[in-house]
This record gives sequence, structure tokens and C-alpha cells, in this order.
Amino acid sequence: MSGTQEDLDGFEGGLGDALRRTGEDFTVEGRPLVDGGVMRGRRRLRRRRVATVTGSVAALAAVGLGTSYTTGAFGGGSGRGGAGVAAQPEARETGPATKTSPGKGPQLSAEQVIERLERLLPEGKVSGQAGSGTAGRPGPSARLVFDDGEGRAAIGVSVGAVDPDGTMAEQQLACPDKTFVSFDSCRNETLADGSRLMVMRGYEYPDKRVDTKWWHAYLVTSDGYTVDASEWNAPAEKDAAVSRAEPPLTVGQLKGLVTSDVWRPVMNALPKAAPEPVPNPPAQGQDGAAIMKKLKSLLPGSAKVTSGRGDDGYAYVVVNDGKGASLVQINVQPGMSDVEGQLFGAGAEVLPDGTKVVTHQGPGEKGGAGVVMWTADTIRTDGLRVVVSAFNSGAQHTKATRATPALTMRQLKSIATSGKWAGK
Repeated sequence: MSGTQEDLDGFEGGLGDALRRTGEDFTVEGRPLVDGGVMRGRRRLRRRRVATVTGSVAALAAVGLGTSYTTGAFGGGSGRGGAGVAAQPEARETGPATKTSPGKGPQLSAEQVIERLERLLPEGKVSGQAGSGTAGRPGPSARLVFDDGEGRAAIGVSVGAVDPDGTMAEQQLACPDKTFVSFDSCRNETLADGSRLMVMRGYEYPDKRVDTKWWHAYLVTSDGYTVDASEWNAPAEKDAAVSRAEPPLTVGQLKGLVTSDVWRPVMNALPKAAPEPVPNPPAQGQDGAAIMKKLKSLLPGSAKVTSGRGDDGYAYVVVNDGKGASLVQINVQPGMSDVEGQLFGAGAEVLPDGTKVVTHQGPGEKGGAGVVMWTADTIRTDGLRVVVSAFNSGAQHTKATRATPALTMRQLKSIATSGKWAGK
């Protein structure tokens, strides 16, 4: 079971980044817009501290992309000479009084976890095996390079624990939003034993800047354990030439891999996840439905809404005024006074009521050819921040559909400064 150094190097530092692609792709001025999960309790704190222009809206793209996207799971930990493919979900912020129950089964070594992955693969050659056991962090994982004669391909799996009734599980099982993420197919199902499954055929990068495909399966069992598997059509998920047309395992085989009983002893060695804390309700009037309703009411009559989505503190719509699709997105964030100084400097416009306004015009950030982003960013004297952005495309990762966004800078500023966001 020894692999070549080439195989190991292909993974080293690679799978550690594998499923963080959504977070790393949403950036502005060099800062990440989304640094991982979309659990409501955490993202509220992130929105305050990261202080990005459109981070909360960008977080919609991460919904349903599994622990690998939301916890940076494919990294850390060493088994056979390389970073482990995945880890248990990171410890949730449940407070000092919350405890987890110990695992009820014997601990497994990295070699034993890797052997389970190998056992589930079809006929072929394996190399570059690495992983980690159940005894400590980052948790049980296995990764390797598989070749069925059609080309070498990276495959990895991790086993972890999650509150099966929590927001984290719900969001990781949901399919992503095609407005933000390109994928070929995604499906959800509930199995006979009560486990829930998501299988997606997507790409290494949402904008498909390279031809590497990424297929992913995420299982949550009824008793709160997860199996998270990924495969690529290249021997490493990044910085490796595509070696085959498709990843080696079919959707059916990928489903069979994560639902196999061989993972039950691995699950039994892990502690149960603590129940997720009940998230605080959003500030009055700042839930997704309310934001969407207000945003639509403030759009010019020429901007016909073709699609949209909202969540706690943010929303987006795609509009078309007859000249092409245009994405418009908004954050409504109360209590942001602590970042006012870094976001609204001496050059900010100050309105008669004390509201500060800054505007930005520049290129899009997700690789879409010719895409531009126009933004009006505002903060009121009570710390309520409203940020509105518009693009000259219906999605940032697709090419421009028009010369400029459907909304002018004046219209964006008018929306952001509207009294409706303060409940007026």
C-alpha cells in the first residue's frame, strides 16, 4: 500500500484546500468574504468582524456544500506521510456546559481507515495512500490515488459527527445555488434507515476556470454521524492535469461508498456531536423574506425580477430590464459600529442624517469574463450597515450579459440609504 512521492506531493497541501473553494472564491480587496460555514450563530459574528462588502450574500453559495466547504475539512492530520483528506466537523461553539458522549467502540488507526476506503473501490490500482485514525483530531480520514485503467484520480473520505437535527446538517445537505456555483447535477434523498444524502457532480472551481471535475457525496445518519466523500478526474484536486473525462466512481458507486456499513465501526469510535445551540433570531425586520420584499419594492420599474433568494440578513435577485440579466445583492447588518472606522474613512460621504456612504466600481471577482461590480456601502449612526451591489451578469462566474449593471450607482445608493431598512 505504499504510494509514490509524486502521489503524496500531489495531495500535500492540496486536499487541504479541496472543498474550501466557495469561501476562497468570494473575496474583496484580498479579504475572504466567506471563511467557511453558514451556521447562523457563527455567520452573525463573522459578518461583524470580517466586515466584507457582500459576504453574507456570498454565503448563500456555500449552503449545501458539505463539511468540506463549511469546516475546511479536507486538511490537517497525517496518516501515511501526508495531510488527511478530511476531519470531524470542528467543535461547535456550544458553551462550557455542553458535553459530548464518548465513542462506544474501539479506536481505529489511519491504516484501518484507509483499508476501508480501498475495500469499497472497484478493480484498479491504488497509490499515494494517506489518512488519519479516530483517536484524535482532525478525525478519521483516508485519501489515495485510484486508477482503473482510464486514468489516475484522487479520492478521499472522512467520517465525523453532527447534530442531525441542527442547521449545520440541513445546510450541508442542501444543493448549492446555481446563481453562485456551477454544477451539472445535485440530488437529495432520505434513505430507508432515516439517513439523508446529498450527491453533487460539480467542478473544482465554480467558474470552471480549469477542467477539473469534483464529485461529492455527503451522508448524515439518523444518529448523527457523517460520511463525506469526494473524487476528481485528476490525481489531485488542484494543480494537476486532468487525467480522465470523468471521476472514476459513478453517482451510484459514490452513494454506495458513503452508505456502506464499513464506516459504522469508525462512527462508533467517535463521540456524538453536541446539540447545536438555538440561533438567536434575526433583528426585527431583517429576515430574508422581509429583506427580499423591501429590496423588490425599491427596484426601478424597469428591473423585472426573474429569480431571487433571501436568508437572515441578506438577499439577492436577478433582474432583467430587457438588456440582459443582472445580479443584485444586499446585506442588512445591524450593530456594525465597531468596523465603521475601517470601512468608512475620511473620503466617505456624510448625509444630513449622519449616514456615511462609500461607493465602489470595479471588476467582478469570480472569473466571469467582462463582469463588473458596482457597490453602494452605507452605515447609519446606530450602526446599521446596508450594502447593495449589482453586476452586469446574472451570475458572477458567468460572462457579462450586458455592458453595465441594470441599476445605476445613483439607484444603488438610493436603495442602500432608504429609510425602509430602519423600519421607516
